[in-house]
Amino acid sequence: MSIPYPAEMSDATLVSSGLGRRRWLILGVIGLAQLMVVLDLTVMNIALPTIQRALHFTEVDRQWVVKAYALAFGSLLLLGGGLADLLGRKETFLVGLVGFANVSAVGGASVNFTMLVTARACQGVFAALLVPSALSLLTTTFTEPKERGKAFGVFGAIAVAGGAVGLLLGGALTEYLSWRWTLYVNLIFAVVAITGGALLLQRQPSPTKPKLDIPGVLLASSAVFCLVYGFSNAGTRGWSAPSTYGFLAAGVVLLAAFAAWQGGAPHPLLPPRVILDRDRGGAYVATFIAEAGLFGTFFFLTYYLQQTLGYSPLVTGVAFLPISAGSAATSNLATIVLMPRFGPRPLVASGMLTAAGAMVWLAQLARTPGTPPAWSARSSSPPSAWAW
Repeated sequence: MSIPYPAEMSDATLVSSGLGRRRWLILGVIGLAQLMVVLDLTVMNIALPTIQRALHFTEVDRQWVVKAYALAFGSLLLLGGGLADLLGRKETFLVGLVGFANVSAVGGASVNFTMLVTARACQGVFAALLVPSALSLLTTTFTEPKERGKAFGVFGAIAVAGGAVGLLLGGALTEYLSWRWTLYVNLIFAVVAITGGALLLQRQPSPTKPKLDIPGVLLASSAVFCLVYGFSNAGTRGWSAPSTYGFLAAGVVLLAAFAAWQGGAPHPLLPPRVILDRDRGGAYVATFIAEAGLFGTFFFLTYYLQQTLGYSPLVTGVAFLPISAGSAATSNLATIVLMPRFGPRPLVASGMLTAAGAMVWLAQLARTPGTPPAWSARSSSPPSAWAW
């Protein structure tokens, strides 16, 4: 007898079948996998100066330790969602975890820049397979609106605060163990998540057999790659370089071609109705702006705090704790308390305005005269001043 999907079961049926007691454990497994993925967007930022000295790569090359991961992740995310529907969510979730762990081990053992960046790109590939599966599993596990709100509140807190936690963890690992442990630590997370996923998750094949939109995959992946690569070149070679405006122009053209193809594709990778909905489209734009500003801030402040203010890796990570604490608190507050009472519009608008004001304030950052040239966690006194 086949096991019904959680999405097809009532809340009472879930409890009586035992899934009601297990679904919060499933949330823990999914949250741990999400934490691992988000951590790797930032955990190596703190270690970058140390890695650069160890592997002897240039100032221009260092950005690719972070961008190789983000580029592969963003380019293949839609493909990962399609494969989850095609092959099954549990299967793609576990394959993503196993692959992520293996390439993390390879990256930790890197002996040169090329090996490290290749491992980081492969991490992004498996993360793109893992994340859509995790979201689908979360949606089908929590079907009751109130509990789904709580589950997504926890998931959102992990997704947002995990980046800042990664900076703290990266600082501690770099200072007290080795920069290689910023990658090896994924093996610990992955073993726990793989074990929990294998024991707790139900197999969830798609009720229909979807077909993969190969032209859509190629157009979307190529467009994202060209745009990210073009913006990356702008920071090192300037906006007037052919490698900058050429890739950006190609990205825009490919993105337009992707949109046109999705409008008439028999099995669209991203159905137009998904983003043409005003509320959903606005949420995507707001999330894009917020994440772009947040992770750009992480990258800049890492080097500012270590190379300008002379902070140690650990203290640099501690300096990011307000972001982590604020994100975790407001994510749950907004999802559980404020959203049912006020709806999403005032929350999105006030959140964006608050973030914009904070970025304007942060833009005034400058080194305070008299700040000590170096300070570490082992010093007897704190730095003389924050440089605002």
